[in-house]
Amino acid sequence: MNAPFAFKKVDAAPVIRVPYVDFAAQYAEERADIHACVDRVFAKGDFVAGAAVAELEAALATKCGVKHAVALASGTDALILALKVLGIGSGDEVITAPNSFVASASCIALVGATPVFVDVAADQNIDPAKIEAAITARTKAILPVHLTGRIAEMDAINAIAAKHGLAVVEDSAQAIGSTYRGKASGALGTVGCFSTHPLKNLGGAGDGGFLTTNDGALAERIKRLRTHGMIDRNTVAEWGVVSRMDTLQAAILNMRLAKLDMLTARRRANAAQYRALLDARHVFVPPERTYATDTYHTFVVQVDRRDELRAYLLERGIETFIHYPIPIHLQPAAKGLGYGLGSFPVAEQQSARILTLPVNQYLSSEQIELVATTVNQFFRA
Repeated sequence: MNAPFAFKKVDAAPVIRVPYVDFAAQYAEERADIHACVDRVFAKGDFVAGAAVAELEAALATKCGVKHAVALASGTDALILALKVLGIGSGDEVITAPNSFVASASCIALVGATPVFVDVAADQNIDPAKIEAAITARTKAILPVHLTGRIAEMDAINAIAAKHGLAVVEDSAQAIGSTYRGKASGALGTVGCFSTHPLKNLGGAGDGGFLTTNDGALAERIKRLRTHGMIDRNTVAEWGVVSRMDTLQAAILNMRLAKLDMLTARRRANAAQYRALLDARHVFVPPERTYATDTYHTFVVQVDRRDELRAYLLERGIETFIHYPIPIHLQPAAKGLGYGLGSFPVAEQQSARILTLPVNQYLSSEQIELVATTVNQFFRA
């Protein structure tokens, strides 16, 4: 999941030659389609729980290879409601990674449970070899994060979960369309949780999210909880929330879902070009796996002198981000969990070295080459 970061101040704003995202290009490409979505929704007036929502849920279930998808107001709501319907709450523990966007851990705290972190591997995903040591009598679930669009090592994670009777909640916010051993993200655990924030590969025109599962009872309860816990307009079965996806968002996502495979192919081509051009002596990129397909929500490299390189790129009109500069266990909000500097050395070391290069689908081959050449020049200098 994403959050904005401020760029380092410079005396004069550089002319951006390679934008990190390009919403203007996206709108230019989709303008007629977006206007058609708006016209359909406004003509019907079905702004909440309209037909487009059910259509999107059916299409997402097919895309993810599951029986059920439930559209929600955000990816964070998907995580919170997933944990709630799994019966996780006060006194329970959920194991996750410390190097994600904060929502991966905050959702655990918001249902009253305790996030328990374990360190990550070289590819920035949770290290399965370190999970069992963190399991206690209070552990109820494992929440792996498919960071950057790269699915975590789910065979090992699921084996541990089965051995200890734990649920597996996939944080698939960055991984729509990613696959692992023939299965899509969101179909590899008990529940999959996705975001459709505008920055995501499948993004809307505002916040949104959805949940995937093969458990019909779980899906039905989520649908009830997202509308105040109501069975019908006059009967409330349990206390719920308001987490419905707007019909307009669903209409736009339906349109974009039809183009997702093409978008993914563009981003994968950009990533492949980076891999071919970047100097591996100075730039580490987690290698692709023959049994998985990464979708490159972000293209994250690991480098020495990261902050110097970032300033060097920005001076030359190349935008970058850092996902994420401060691990969750070192955030002020996590102070009460008892962790500190040195608790997770791999994640901490990576947080000082990671840099996200632009990989959006509107970049040209020439722009990718410019970024890679400029990175290589920095290290040669």
